[in-house]
This record gives sequence, structure tokens and C-alpha cells, in this order.
Amino acid sequence: MKKTLLVLGCFVLAMASCSSPEERASSTSTTTTTETSATTTETPAATAPAVKGEGEKLIAKSDCIGCHNKVQKVIGPAYVDIAAKYPLNDENVNHLADKIIAGGKGVWGEIPMTPHAALSKDDAKQMVSYILSLKK
Repeated sequence: MKKTLLVLGCFVLAMASCSSPEERASSTSTTTTTETSATTTETPAATAPAVKGEGEKLIAKSDCIGCHNKVQKVIGPAYVDIAAKYPLNDENVNHLADKIIAGGKGVWGEIPMTPHAALSKDDAKQMVSYILSLKK
């Protein structure tokens, strides 16, 4: 019984310390965005600064930080790795938003991502748009 409690305690501490101090600071800071009118070939809604800011806020309020980090693999892939794999377009935003809501496994390893059925499709799309905007 003591071993089980010890392992459980270590797991909880590990999960709580998964995010770096920089991640916590950036997720709580407020940013001011200015919208500009420009012609782009990408989806306007997916690239708008307001969507990026809202997506970042939604991620900060969610349980994503337990498995993901902006620049470093934790349990799931880093956001920058996801952005490197998927170009920012409507098809990928919709596909990944569906994956967040339904959950799944196999693309980044065998550890499954838990489903987030209570998350709205619009919120999931804003989160994905933010993640894919991190492409280097």
C-alpha cells in the first residue's frame, strides 16, 4: 500500500512540474494584438492574431499542459513539433480539432490522448490554429 501511495505521489509531482516557468509566465501574460488587412493564401481565421491569442488562452485554461509543452516533448508531442508536421490550413485545423475532441493514438506513439468531448469544435479549432502558428 505504501509503495502505491509513493508511486502515485511521485506521479502527481511529476505532472505538476511538467511545464517550465517560462510556459506558465507566457500563458498568464496578456498581449495586445493589432489587426492588419493583408492578403494571404492561408485561412484568414486561422492566421488572425486574435485567434492566436484566444487559442493560447484556451490551452492555458485546459488540461493540455499535463501532456504537452510548447517546445519540449512531455507525454505528448511539443506544440512546435506538431506545427512542423502539419501546415496551417483549414483541412489540418479541422482534422486536429476533431482529434482533440475524440482523442486517439498512433500518430505520435502508443500513449493515447484522452478525448475532450466537452470542448466545442470552435474552441478546439482556435487551439489548433495557435499551435500550428508556432511553425518555425
